[in-house]
Amino acid sequence: MSEVGGRDLLGLATQTARAAGTLLREHALNAPTNVASKSSRTDQVSDADRAAEALIVSRIRAARPGDRIVAEEGGGGDGPGWSGSGDLTWFVDPLDGTTNFLYGLPHWAVSIGCEDASGPIAGAVYDPLRDELFAAQRGGGAYLGTRRLAVRPLTDLATALVATGFSYDPAERGRQTEVAARLAPRIRDLRRGGAASLDLAWVAAGRLDAYTEVMRSQWDWSAGALLVTEAGGRVSWTEHEELVASGPALHDGLLALLRDAHEQREDTV
Repeated sequence: MSEVGGRDLLGLATQTARAAGTLLREHALNAPTNVASKSSRTDQVSDADRAAEALIVSRIRAARPGDRIVAEEGGGGDGPGWSGSGDLTWFVDPLDGTTNFLYGLPHWAVSIGCEDASGPIAGAVYDPLRDELFAAQRGGGAYLGTRRLAVRPLTDLATALVATGFSYDPAERGRQTEVAARLAPRIRDLRRGGAASLDLAWVAAGRLDAYTEVMRSQWDWSAGALLVTEAGGRVSWTEHEELVASGPALHDGLLALLRDAHEQREDTV
């Protein structure tokens, strides 16, 4: 594991996520400031993202000065003393669902995951507007508050409620919607919430049967993936860089559906 217990790491993750969520809730009451674009015109960042990340990074650095921090807005830093030389890496998404946040849609979260050489060891996803704290420790289960979580035991893909998401890149988003259009008739329905960490937390909590999305940045999924696996689910990747999270009985079938949807799309190109 690590030189400290997973419970200590989880405590740091949960307390820090709550503090960042309180800060973001205060920002949400005011008009967003200094909004800028990142990878595309629709991929945005605001002062709220930056302030939450600064708070998270400062708290982790104070408690764990030797650990590495990888944060979405770059606040983890690469300078001496900040990149870290220890065995642990923290993956931080200070505001997952920035577009929702900027539009006033109440679906965004703080996500903090801690990993060692064996993968995720502790993770917290905090939804400040609902005051819901999802937390997981490797080998210790996944929880919403004091309630232990379990994925839904559904076996029939035709009745599965599946969440997904789409790229900020217009061309890739177009390809993804074609795959989604082929997937949708073969399941109960698709949902697009706009915050990957909450989608994964909701799979763990049984509010969704499955979630799939192209996922390239570890801060997007580190905490959420641990929630799913500790709630008894499975997480894997397709050859198209899609993360797939679901209950175990659905998993292989959903992978096959996605593979078939991609093949159908490619046959029409």
